[in-house]
Amino acid sequence: MIKPIELVIFDCDGVLVDSERIAARVQVALGAELGWPLTEDEVVDRFIGRSHAAIREQVAARLGEETAATWSERFEQLHREAVDADLAPVEGLPEALDALTLPTCIASSGSHDKMRHTLGRTGLYERFAGRIFSATEVSHGKPAPDLFLHAARQMGVDPAACVVVEDSQPGVRAARAAGMRSFGYAGGLTPAARLEGPDTVIFYDMRTLSTLIAAR
Repeated sequence: MIKPIELVIFDCDGVLVDSERIAARVQVALGAELGWPLTEDEVVDRFIGRSHAAIREQVAARLGEETAATWSERFEQLHREAVDADLAPVEGLPEALDALTLPTCIASSGSHDKMRHTLGRTGLYERFAGRIFSATEVSHGKPAPDLFLHAARQMGVDPAACVVVEDSQPGVRAARAAGMRSFGYAGGLTPAARLEGPDTVIFYDMRTLSTLIAAR
């Protein structure tokens, strides 16, 4: 028997704040600068939805630890500058949050410092304060289930009664591994085909989210 939904777990980047386009642009620029030419599609496939540590591991395997350290430092700087200049909430997100009546939280691959910055710049931080969880709090980031299970545990909700809103392939895979239903937002960088799978509803407009959740 399917349990009624008691908690909506949001990813942050690309779901709440429209930051994945900024991150991809910065990663492409760094690849060109530091010796790993990447297309936007390759960045989406390799980096989007993964933790800072997982991305650094990939860069180190390709270019060495020293370059990986430089890449990480430069990314933090350039990403922060771009966020300050361009960041906005995902289109339709404020309306989606206003329409939801269920408890919510955030479970993101980003660090707490990064989320304080991006959510603060978009006026969303106070809507989730005290209910924000980071991959830095668990042993394994997405696509492992650890972060979503941690969020459910902290919120006191059975994983089977949680739904996840994600925009990345590692994210929807993590939700499935955690035994949670998911909503794959395909209005961003990740194509719908990469989000499709068991217990996952694909959608393109954040304004439809509350209706979709109510139907589950």
